[in-house]
Amino acid sequence: MKTSDFDYLLPPELIAQTPIERRDASRLLCLDKRTGAYSHHHFYELPAFLRAGDCLILNDSRVLPARLLGQRLPGGGACEVLLLIDRGENTWECIVRPGKHLRAGARMRFGDGELTAEVAEVLPDGNRMVRFFYEGIFLEVLEKLGKMPLPPYIKVELQDRERYQTVYSRVSGSAAAPTAGLHFTNELLDQIRAMGVGVGYVTLHVGLGTFRPVKEDEIERHDMHSEYCIVSQETADLINATRRRGGRVICVGTTSCRTIESWAAEDGTMQASAGWTNIYIYPGYRFKIMDALITNFHLPQSTLLMLVSALAGRENVLRAYEEAVRERYRFFSFGDAMFIS
Repeated sequence: MKTSDFDYLLPPELIAQTPIERRDASRLLCLDKRTGAYSHHHFYELPAFLRAGDCLILNDSRVLPARLLGQRLPGGGACEVLLLIDRGENTWECIVRPGKHLRAGARMRFGDGELTAEVAEVLPDGNRMVRFFYEGIFLEVLEKLGKMPLPPYIKVELQDRERYQTVYSRVSGSAAAPTAGLHFTNELLDQIRAMGVGVGYVTLHVGLGTFRPVKEDEIERHDMHSEYCIVSQETADLINATRRRGGRVICVGTTSCRTIESWAAEDGTMQASAGWTNIYIYPGYRFKIMDALITNFHLPQSTLLMLVSALAGRENVLRAYEEAVRERYRFFSFGDAMFIS
């Protein structure tokens, strides 16, 4: 298939720049993956589309305030470091700016000097291995000095950094939010549990590769990025029990989908697992476990739009997106949601 097959027209003003005041007041477009029929709702109506015996699988990864603004040493100009992957021993794989001034051996300082860093290595893809020096606990230093690494299409400064976290986030490690979960409130999750719907958690630390465009003309030739993910024994047991009793496994977000589909056995059973995944899901893929998906609206020609199309059919999805544009839905990270069932 062609990458251009997954294009659509989006007026720029429909790209949501700020979160909606009440998380679950966002709009919800429900799409039948078999017929292509759709209907318009709000996210707080989600329980009406769930059944006792179903389960929701959510990604509990927490976004790091991974964007550091500082100065080059000695006495140099401004610099920016974006943390990507913890490589151990106080060393992170990072994106840095300005790259031409941050070669191996370059030093930087952040804040009042409570955090300093040195470029240890320049990687073949241009990323840097950066070693950090500090006193105390690194995540606490990062919470004080770091900024949220918002996607490049968001131009407005985020006033409350917790609005780029899900209410159930607990495992720090992501460079971007698993945004389908931003619509949930604790009260809505309590209501869903009270209905007899199971709620389980996986962890996938979202990398910036999620925003990397597909540059190949043929989608099959795209090189998918890798991300670290975990399925606990408790969540594996919940998924297996749900399937045995005929309930639906409903993933909240493409990250939850990629996690369970990465480790699912061919017979549709789940075991506790952990490791790196570069699973690439596009039309023609046979889902082993996931039955339904809660997701946001994705960028044109993106791997995420291809994943959604694998579940519901490209034509059905693009028609639903055209309807969402007509109805002035809000798009992307801080935008509205879909429930594909």
